[in-house]
Amino acid sequence: MLTEELRFSTRGEIDLVDITRDIEEIVEKSEIKNGQVLVFVPGATGAIVTIEHENDLLEDFKRVLRELVPKGAGYKHDIIDNNAHSHLRASLLGSSLVLPIVDGKVVRGLWQQIFFVELDVRPRRRRLVVQIMGD
Repeated sequence: MLTEELRFSTRGEIDLVDITRDIEEIVEKSEIKNGQVLVFVPGATGAIVTIEHENDLLEDFKRVLRELVPKGAGYKHDIIDNNAHSHLRASLLGSSLVLPIVDGKVVRGLWQQIFFVELDVRPRRRRLVVQIMGD
């Protein structure tokens, strides 16, 4: 088993950061041939997803998030931090992703990339935990 951290900065709501290559490099470094890689966000306003890295699709993704969970829709938490929509969007998307490793490579579809989604209302310094298990 290997546990690593990935650190980077975001631009704030709704920033999509392609971390595919970073995850693949950590897996390669681990020398684990067959197993799983877990990518986890320790935080309540970030998410991990897979989606094609195509600009129009990424813009569609942002639009759908804004439509599904609109900002300023009278959420009770907004009285505290004015970012309830950030927490709700993150909860819907999820804080972790598990991908298989076969023959030392992360298994993913041809157009499937791994993205961190910044959902908080301001730029953040983020930390992801990447844990690899296997043989």
